[in-house]
Amino acid sequence: MKNSIVVHLIDDDEDVRESLSFLLEAAGMTVRGYESAAAFFDAAPELGCGCVISDVRMPGISGTELLAKLKELEIAVPVIVITGHGDVPLAVEAMKLGAFDFIEKPFDDERIIAAVEAALHEHEKRGEIEAQRSNVVARLATLSQRERQVLDGLVAGLPNKTIAYDLGISPRTVEVYRANVMNKMEAASLPDLVRMAVLAGVVSGSD
Repeated sequence: MKNSIVVHLIDDDEDVRESLSFLLEAAGMTVRGYESAAAFFDAAPELGCGCVISDVRMPGISGTELLAKLKELEIAVPVIVITGHGDVPLAVEAMKLGAFDFIEKPFDDERIIAAVEAALHEHEKRGEIEAQRSNVVARLATLSQRERQVLDGLVAGLPNKTIAYDLGISPRTVEVYRANVMNKMEAASLPDLVRMAVLAGVVSGSD
């Protein structure tokens, strides 16, 4: 596992932090422990890639409050919530707030390792999608105003003639702009261009 991928372990119980850290590090993971959610947020700007394991009941900021604050700060990191037997309603609330998974104590070693591996894989996928989005946005920025207008028409499903009429130019000129758009966006086909537009938020995926 890459050293840049870190499991952030938040629990006010030092024994739990130590035992879980030992277990996950033995499985080849890099672990960083915090005695409170506040301490975790102090380090938030340096989180990088990874996932979070948090107890649901903690002094100060609880597990559910942690999830709400992560959402508020737009920190997209998978969170696994650890719960006691009587905390299942809280765990359900955490899931509604976006928790990746919740695990009841006492938990099986293989169960927690599998959950963390799944969360890390999810975070990796999110990172790949975000990188793709950034690339598409960068390509969009290279389009001229007219090329962007033609792109908008294309992703709206309009034929060249309609785009030409709306923009007051000839269909042949639209074809030229269309070729420029496809080239600059590095789109292999119109469906590929539409997929890029949806990814970048140019058009809603439900349209």
